[in-house]
Amino acid sequence: MLALTRGRRRALAGAAALALVITSCADNGTSEVDEDIAAEGGELLLWGWTGVYEDIAEAYMEENPEVTVEVQNVGTNEDQYTALQNAVAAGSGIPDLAQIEYYAIPQFAIADSLADLSELGAEDLEGTYTPGPWDSVTMEGGIWGLPIDSGPMAFFYNAALLEEHGIEVPETWEDFAQAARDLNEADPDVYLAADTGDAGFATSMIWQSGGRPYQVDGTSVSIDFSEPETQRWAELWNELIEDEVLAPITAWSDEWYQGMANGTIASLTTGAWMGSNLQSGVEEGHGDWRVAPMPQWEGEEFTTAENGGSSIAIMEDSDNKELAYDFLQFASNGGGADLARDQGVFPATVERLEDEDYLNEEVEYFGDQQVYQVLAESADSVAEGRQYLPFHVHAISIFNDTAGQAYVSDTTLSEGLEEWGEQSAAYGNEQGFDVE
Repeated sequence: MLALTRGRRRALAGAAALALVITSCADNGTSEVDEDIAAEGGELLLWGWTGVYEDIAEAYMEENPEVTVEVQNVGTNEDQYTALQNAVAAGSGIPDLAQIEYYAIPQFAIADSLADLSELGAEDLEGTYTPGPWDSVTMEGGIWGLPIDSGPMAFFYNAALLEEHGIEVPETWEDFAQAARDLNEADPDVYLAADTGDAGFATSMIWQSGGRPYQVDGTSVSIDFSEPETQRWAELWNELIEDEVLAPITAWSDEWYQGMANGTIASLTTGAWMGSNLQSGVEEGHGDWRVAPMPQWEGEEFTTAENGGSSIAIMEDSDNKELAYDFLQFASNGGGADLARDQGVFPATVERLEDEDYLNEEVEYFGDQQVYQVLAESADSVAEGRQYLPFHVHAISIFNDTAGQAYVSDTTLSEGLEEWGEQSAAYGNEQGFDVE
């Protein structure tokens, strides 16, 4: 994800339900973009909640003085998705472009709210982006946005704290589980990780484990959390919950940041964007934190998953799609992408992740470690085949009432996932999908 404030991160912890609005598909008749479209001038409106977009818009307008790009922040991701749905339903007030996180793309794409960028030439960009982000914006034969940032997962850890207690950096999930127990036994006030239930984390962990609980083909959807690959993660994590070796601290809360600052929380397994958040939010950890590869399932090929990330999409109702696409290319793989990376955004393009100067940069916060080499390897090793539900925004909103009960009751994580699947399926069927 993009580098954000604490308040924004807290907002991400709980996405709200959205009513799925399915509209009729319209043929926009567009083709590949005229290379001189920006010289003709025009106005664009972009909805996005992250400050870097304003800088990207300014840079684009400097290069293209005949174009005006207005960036509007209509609220957090939750607020913006609701506003987009309402605007589409009303048929007015719709922006030309919108920031949309990867998990939310199917919900807007299947409702015909987004323009298919393959009609504007985006098919030529295959291979430009790392596997995880590109897979997330392509579905049902279309391309529904271009990646802006990505979140390949890695193990961020307080090296000084682990060394103090004689804990080795875990290479496998079995190592991780043992390290969590050993660290908490050495000091009951210290935890290897914090988790009170997070839908994004859970689905990313299932993804890396090999589970594919969602299968989507148009409006036909299947949900199945009983796969062995899903269950091996659920069973291991449930043991950690039962052993009470995970800090009962909610991610993105003030207590969470304080826990990383004062040594209560020793590590995070999360997306590459966490590097920027540690530097801005946990200044006390300067020099102590490091980055290692994401722990693996023993005996298997090195595999990671994505956690977080955003695209920019063009709305189907935009009257200026060609100009919007020209701006989008600048933002996603042109000068705007360079600007974003310089501001701490973890890039989604192969070219920027192969930049030797970037890879060899020694980051002072992480003890002069070349952390981007670790993160780039993770980006190149993301497992294929993940799918999101076409009503995933709603599914996230009910996670804590279902699977999340494993953290606060006698419900096991496996039982909670089953309930999550059942309630998600019921909602999908109510919205007109055929869900099994």
